[in-house]
Amino acid sequence: MKSLLLAVLVLTFFDLRAADDRKHSSCSSPLEDSGPVSETAFSATSPHFNAEEAYSAHMPEHLRCDACRVIAFQMQEYLTKAESKRSSAKAQSTRLSESEYVDTLENSCSQSWENYGVQEVEGVKRFAGPGLKNQETVSVMMTGGPWPARLYKLCHSYLGEFGEELIYEEYRRRPAALAEFLCFEEHRACTRLSNTQRKSPNKVKALQSEL
Repeated sequence: MKSLLLAVLVLTFFDLRAADDRKHSSCSSPLEDSGPVSETAFSATSPHFNAEEAYSAHMPEHLRCDACRVIAFQMQEYLTKAESKRSSAKAQSTRLSESEYVDTLENSCSQSWENYGVQEVEGVKRFAGPGLKNQETVSVMMTGGPWPARLYKLCHSYLGEFGEELIYEEYRRRPAALAEFLCFEEHRACTRLSNTQRKSPNKVKALQSEL
């Protein structure tokens, strides 16, 4: 009787182990049934910087158009927020006083610029971040390094070149077109880049849809 009971227990034990193995097999990853996943789907490339891009104190010429558009976008955002605060405070006018727009533009230039970086698109270096067209590519965006200091320096150079009053008046005239004034008028950064495109179209092909 004891031998029979022991045999039943042993058979029951093996039945349970088999059921458990089948359960684990049915819960295996569905990726195993769908074939190998392509490694290229998750690959990303880092931009390779030359000596000027990596070590120069100034903004490289081929990145000045993107940098200018970034700066114009941030100036516009800061001015819009400042005027919105006046409006919410039920001020008589949303127009900022001289001290207010001077401080606002200074603050827009003195920010950390941490949301911006450079990526490589079809062999061309491009800035990426708020206010710029998203690049449909798998690429690593390199933030930090020399880029925040370069944006800071270039932004303040625009304040010195054009003056806070003229920049604010252009913003008031056409808030959404501040980049046209700073970047696209004659001899400005994007106009110079556009002229370079016409001379060497193959080198800057990725920019043609935006300029």
